[in-house]
Amino acid sequence: MEKPIIGITIGDINGIGPEIIIKTFSDNRMLDLCSPVVFASNKVINYYRRVVEENAFNFSSTKDLTKLNLKQINIFNCWDEEVPIQPGVLTDTGGKYAIRSLQVAAQCLKDGQIDALVTAPIHKSNTATNDFPFTGHTPFFKEKFGAKDVLMLLYSHTLRVGLVTEHVPVAKVAGYITKERIISKVLILKETLVKDFGIDRPKIAVLGLNPHSGDEGQIGTEEQQIIRPLIDSFQQQGLLAFGPYGADAFFSRGHYRHFDAVLAMYHDQGLIPFKTLAQGEGVNYTAGLPVIRTSPDHGTAFDIAGKNVADESSFREAVFQAIDLFRQRKQYKENTANPLMRKGNVEKENLTATADKSI
Repeated sequence: MEKPIIGITIGDINGIGPEIIIKTFSDNRMLDLCSPVVFASNKVINYYRRVVEENAFNFSSTKDLTKLNLKQINIFNCWDEEVPIQPGVLTDTGGKYAIRSLQVAAQCLKDGQIDALVTAPIHKSNTATNDFPFTGHTPFFKEKFGAKDVLMLLYSHTLRVGLVTEHVPVAKVAGYITKERIISKVLILKETLVKDFGIDRPKIAVLGLNPHSGDEGQIGTEEQQIIRPLIDSFQQQGLLAFGPYGADAFFSRGHYRHFDAVLAMYHDQGLIPFKTLAQGEGVNYTAGLPVIRTSPDHGTAFDIAGKNVADESSFREAVFQAIDLFRQRKQYKENTANPLMRKGNVEKENLTATADKSI
């Protein structure tokens, strides 16, 4: 199996990012699966090696990605200056160097110098004060790679949840639930399930916006006026989309087990049940990009930073998934590069393409 080069951003240097990176790659078996490149500085890494008391984390320092040590972790030095490290403290410095790591790594990903990227958590408060005009990683990557739209997709071994809206105040969510936005998210979700997860005909559940999915217009009309007509249209075009479902019963009764993915209307509607069910092993994936970017499903966790108690399970799973996605996407590209098709299949494919455009 090809061993991909996986880039790792350091995240907020005062959060748990550095700790979970070191814990993950202290297991040398990880080097059998990938060649990791951490975008940070030797000084930050050495500081946190002492914090976690981990001597098995051996690394090589580099500023040239063409000269990697494939038998060790590689630290790509994004800065050389001394940086004050204050575990558990929200500082402008923490945001400044989190952004620098992210920007350097993203450019290397865009230039094809790494095969995929796993991002450690950043914090919106101190990135915003450092001229970072994004509410998180997802919109940053959307702009960086010129994507028309992207989808925030969280998934575990048992559940995949995509979001129509991400970091939007609850008071404004209804205004974002438009025909155009739902169409875009559903089509991205369908495409990523096919290309990145190897599901030929994905079955997608769409949640309603309001309690009990609106109760036939008694508790909101978005389901009747926007969501249900779109689902009918999707089905007429052969797309296996169903709903809208009331979120509470959908998750509590285990209906999600019958679908390949769920599309939630807003952040907490999808992420509260997801994080409850994933139990710390979820992964955040930005679908719709020409590149692969994953991250753990948690934040900076300042309350436990520097205490050597952070659990690296979600981060390790994000690395595993970056490797799997790289291989799956490559396999899909090879399988569909020059298909030998009968005339009837060509006509069917053309009809499907026309249908997708007309939804």
